[in-house]
Amino acid sequence: MKSLVLAEKPSVARDLARVLGCTEKKKHYIEGPRYIVTWALGHLMELKMPEDYDHKYKTWTLDDLPIIPDKMEIKIIKQTFSQFKGIESLTKRKDVRDFIIATDAGREGELVARWILKKLKWKKPVKRLWISSYTDRAIQKGFQNLKPAKEYEALYESAVCRAEADWLIGLNVTRALTTKYNDPLSAGRVQTPTLGLIIQQEKDIQSFVPKEYWTVHIRAGHLEAEWEHRGEKKIFSKDQAKKIVDKTKDQKALVKTVDRKEKSEQQPLPYDLTELQRDANRRFGFSAKKTSNVLQGLYEHHKIVTYPRTDSRYLTTDLKSTMEDRLVALRSAYKEEVQPILKQRAKVLAPRVFNNQKVSDHHAIIPTEEPVKMADLTQDERKLFDLIAKRFMSLFYPSYRYETMRVTIEAAGETFLTKETTVLDEGFKVLTKQQEEKNQTKILQHLKPGQTLHIQHSEIASHFTEPPPRFTESDLLARMEKYGLGTPATRADIIEKLLSSQAIDRTNNRLYPTPKGKQLMDLVNDELKSPELTARWEAELEEIAKRKGNPGQFLQNIRKQTKMLVSEIKQSDKKYKAHNITGTKCPECGSLMKEMKGKDGRILVCSDRQCNFRKRKDPKLSNRRCPQCHKKMEIHHGKAGMYFQCRTCNLVEKAENRKKAVSKKEERQLMKKYSIDENFGNSLADALKAALKEKD
Repeated sequence: MKSLVLAEKPSVARDLARVLGCTEKKKHYIEGPRYIVTWALGHLMELKMPEDYDHKYKTWTLDDLPIIPDKMEIKIIKQTFSQFKGIESLTKRKDVRDFIIATDAGREGELVARWILKKLKWKKPVKRLWISSYTDRAIQKGFQNLKPAKEYEALYESAVCRAEADWLIGLNVTRALTTKYNDPLSAGRVQTPTLGLIIQQEKDIQSFVPKEYWTVHIRAGHLEAEWEHRGEKKIFSKDQAKKIVDKTKDQKALVKTVDRKEKSEQQPLPYDLTELQRDANRRFGFSAKKTSNVLQGLYEHHKIVTYPRTDSRYLTTDLKSTMEDRLVALRSAYKEEVQPILKQRAKVLAPRVFNNQKVSDHHAIIPTEEPVKMADLTQDERKLFDLIAKRFMSLFYPSYRYETMRVTIEAAGETFLTKETTVLDEGFKVLTKQQEEKNQTKILQHLKPGQTLHIQHSEIASHFTEPPPRFTESDLLARMEKYGLGTPATRADIIEKLLSSQAIDRTNNRLYPTPKGKQLMDLVNDELKSPELTARWEAELEEIAKRKGNPGQFLQNIRKQTKMLVSEIKQSDKKYKAHNITGTKCPECGSLMKEMKGKDGRILVCSDRQCNFRKRKDPKLSNRRCPQCHKKMEIHHGKAGMYFQCRTCNLVEKAENRKKAVSKKEERQLMKKYSIDENFGNSLADALKAALKEKD
């Protein structure tokens, strides 16, 4: 008898099959003496769409809303039908005794498998593989310690609640707004309050009024100090600042106090997904989505990091015995950093990292025991892995120790302050060279209370108060985490949805709302855009996953909320005007055209949603670069055929005059594109994309 093993993706299935000794490859599975390994393609199942319940819902009308089925049903995704039928045929084999869920160890992975089992009407025993990395050792150990699937029933219920809540609110509110105002307007349970955070920040920026202030500085020999009064250094009266300068000029100054304090900074904890996304955004400008994608490759393909979609920064105590093996795996890439640690028998100098109480489903992201081959990684993968590896290695280095000196000086009845920091032990900061080098000249070391100094120079400096900056993705992720918006696994997708629906835009790594996003926020109910309400929903989902919440009550509340939100939109007398309407008329229906931003230039789209006409406003950009200014060249078609033109330099090249060479990057992209590891979408996402898609 054999066990049927379900992986989430073909690449993972191949790894499982290899470790389990399965060598007989078929179209839909890989078979061995004891196991048959098959795979999903992302999701194989999804919630039925409105038109699956009633064909009339295929046409979007306000009168049909809200659409709330008595019982939510699932269906096979059209693009993955063949794979599902392949799995179904395996379940009918008499030599298959049980089913092993080996999808990703998380809420969405559980949903992938359980919906397939539900559609199959599986009755035989079910077990769960729950591992945090895909190294051979982890897979072998995981299969030796399979868990009963019943232990994860609550996680599945939480996943179902999340999926149904997003369907009910996202689909109904999006349809209501889109049909009411005749423009693709997307709203959702999490994306709307996230948009609200960005808009509130923009309001704070726009309402900000700069105010001038002054600071006073003195110099006595090599020593420089700044005026301070009760912790405040800003002076909002220029006359007051001038008076301080005048009365301290060429005066004697008395050293009042010299405070020395030795301080230490503990080793940082390893990354969870959100913290890693924030750090990668700050250091490399990576979007949250890019970090997730690169990290998934390090986890799934290279197998050198543990499970990525974690919300914990701690490790479980059972990992203590694996620390040395993980360091040995890093040795080839980080010889100088690892050798001193191994000489100390891989002793962890930050024992607080081991805390079982602060780890739920998965521990922090750390390197696996798989040997690291940096040459096999792309530049982005190397950057991200370097963050993870050094954060991990810092656990074995001592704390960063430094001494601060705070000297207060009194002159003409005014108080001045100067500070100095001296590094005592670089500790873990030697890994990243972040140690404080400021004031290493030790100017203040010789000062003593009661000492007299002569002020040689006194001056004022003018400044203006500054508005709060627009959010980077790092800032937004921190706010989303603070308010409990989404989960580490979904936050990147939420930001991308806001960008793709053109509710927000991104310039120089800063996020700001578009006119469309601002208007959308005015149309949406206050409760839906409230971070507190959505955070409460997310907390309830977590409680359900921990068997402490009531899934039936949660969905009942979501249904009530859906009815209320749609009713409010229907009755609203608020106005909306598409900000991108042009004076150009559609040649097919006569409606005005909207100008949209496409991937390769601006396009014009008919404002009537029933009309499919669209055309380019700008010529299509090619990947060919101008030999003079190196900007992308436009593609044109003339009597002599296709040619490229640089708009800046007006340089023209015929298409056939240049042979197309495939770069290594393009080769990797082609390999990825035509790999069988294809992730298919689902109909809800496709339907919303279709509604929001700016046709190119």
